[in-house]
Amino acid sequence: MTIKTICIFGAGALGGMIATKIAASLGSDVTVSVIARGAHLDAIRREGLTLHEAGSETPINVKVVATDNPADLPPQDLVITGLKGHQLSATAEGMAKLLKDDTRVVMILNGIPWWYFHRDDHPEFAELQFEELDEGGALWRLVGPHRVIGCVAHQGAEVSQPGHIRLSNKGRFILGEPSGEITADLEAIQALLQKADLNITLSPEIRNDIWSKLMGNASFNPISALTRSTMSDLMADVAVTDQIGKVMKEVKAVGEALGANVGMSVEERLEQASQIGPVRTSMLQDLLAGKALEITPLVGMVVVLGRLASVPTPVSETLLAMVSQLDRENCKPA
Repeated sequence: MTIKTICIFGAGALGGMIATKIAASLGSDVTVSVIARGAHLDAIRREGLTLHEAGSETPINVKVVATDNPADLPPQDLVITGLKGHQLSATAEGMAKLLKDDTRVVMILNGIPWWYFHRDDHPEFAELQFEELDEGGALWRLVGPHRVIGCVAHQGAEVSQPGHIRLSNKGRFILGEPSGEITADLEAIQALLQKADLNITLSPEIRNDIWSKLMGNASFNPISALTRSTMSDLMADVAVTDQIGKVMKEVKAVGEALGANVGMSVEERLEQASQIGPVRTSMLQDLLAGKALEITPLVGMVVVLGRLASVPTPVSETLLAMVSQLDRENCKPA
């Protein structure tokens, strides 16, 4: 796989960070473009992307091609999406304009992705699609699950102001083919991203990694939004961590019923979370910014897949109802 043109579709916190790192490290070897919108896009066009890394006093600034219209760009060798799961379906038509026959699409997603059952080992669920994640099957038809490389990100990041991204840690990214194969494409993308000083691991079991992270996302994200609390605030309250643990147990049970090996106990996951510090979850960031919340991939699909696998999820169902109401109120016109 030869990679000379790269488009970051959704240059928010994670997407913008990746665009900056690639452009700073490989700018003479590749052409980096970004899809963004609003004030963030305006700032990128004026001043470029500025990345503030954890532990570094000197920010990285790069100039990249920036647009809100994918039709402005030629077809790409590689597309990396930085959009959240609830935003993707509406972009399928635009994303399709960037695709050549052999373009691969790295999808950085929290929660259950729209392609989840593509090339799954379980024949009863093989190629199962979800209207909740892919309205009208737009992504499945126009992008195609065969192009997808799954990505699980363990990286704290936030758009601190338009054009500026701030990292809270030195993170890592896990990449995997839905089939579990370690393909030449996968290795080529890993090599490119490692040259950009990104910590990349390849996984033959990307669904396991999805569920392992979802234990935290499905619990911390909605509870942090409902309480407007940082990670350290949540972990400081025993009554809250008890409820978080209950959600994690439900997520783990659903994942394992569908064949995933989560590989981490609830106690280990809580201990891991206790080290994160006063970080705002992505859902809390969106709430405070007045944006629509990423509910379905993180919470709703735990309930949907729990019913599919006959696993009860009563605490997750309660959280789903409460955070959905919060989202409706938060998005009401002023």
